[in-house]
Amino acid sequence: MQERMKGIIKSTAAPGVEYREDLPIPQIGEDDLLVRVCVTAICGTDQHIYKWNEWAQARIPVPMVFGHEFSGDVVAVGKNVRGFAPGDRVAAETHIPCQQCYQCKTGDQHNCQNMKIIGVHVPGCFADYAVIPQACAWKLADNISYRHGAMLEPMGVAVHGVYSGNVTMQKVVVLGCGPIGVMAVAAAACGGASGVMAADIFDDKLALAREMGADVTVNTKERDLVAAIMDWTDGRGADVIVDYTGHVGLIESAFEGLRKGGRFTFAGLPSKKLSLDLTNAVIYREAQMNGVTGRLMYKTWYQCEALLQSPRVNFDHVIGGVYDLRDYEQAFADIFAGKPGKMLLITEYGRTREAEA
Repeated sequence: MQERMKGIIKSTAAPGVEYREDLPIPQIGEDDLLVRVCVTAICGTDQHIYKWNEWAQARIPVPMVFGHEFSGDVVAVGKNVRGFAPGDRVAAETHIPCQQCYQCKTGDQHNCQNMKIIGVHVPGCFADYAVIPQACAWKLADNISYRHGAMLEPMGVAVHGVYSGNVTMQKVVVLGCGPIGVMAVAAAACGGASGVMAADIFDDKLALAREMGADVTVNTKERDLVAAIMDWTDGRGADVIVDYTGHVGLIESAFEGLRKGGRFTFAGLPSKKLSLDLTNAVIYREAQMNGVTGRLMYKTWYQCEALLQSPRVNFDHVIGGVYDLRDYEQAFADIFAGKPGKMLLITEYGRTREAEA
């Protein structure tokens, strides 16, 4: 094995990141897997780290390789690892549970009291190699590509949000048509919703939502969202609204489009405090409200795998671009410019493995 690796590192506490070819290959512990990375995806978290905003400043140790959505091949395992071996194709659960707290011991590992996150608290995957605990490894089915495997983690946020309540024969509204939002559209459509509406302010993202199964799309710059929902539901209101934007104004207004007894799920992270009229928006409406974070370990992963294998939707549509790892600057620039879809980075090893497939 080579002694050094290529990777993208947050080297200083300032905006920007650095591509290096002399990074040390991480060492595994007794319960870890060493994975040779094939494909990795850029997340909103990575954008925060790149820009070095307040969120990143409060959490990210430097220097550190970041990134957390990826797939690759196991090349080494610790002595306590069972069920995984060199040569296995894997993706990674980002959240590292402590396995000791109340949540972990009662089947709620994704909500661990002492959660650590790959690429945030510990080194990540924007590199040739990454280390993950065996508790965070997911073996890829033979018919799932490395590119789709790298999207399982963000897909899980979409699936967990949509399936955190019933959607069968329900009219579902998805707010926000970024990569997670359009995957949520697919989850709702494949999960038996009687109709799916997608809302955004960009027409190209709404077009992608239609490709992923949206029956109706609304550009909220051009049309009032609540009026659109009421027209679509014959004045009753949506059964389910799932927000992936975190946009406070949109969330506050969207409540008026929720039917009495409906469910409102929060998955986007608001940048400021939310103000709701609890009496009218929630209590008199008997609205069900819930927040979601991450993915259920591992129920959501099974659901995502089934969704990827569904003939009803093609997740290649979600891929907005594929870039060599060293071309990360262009990938981030395209994201910041508003290009729709999920941006993937591929290593040299990943190119080789794809050519062999």
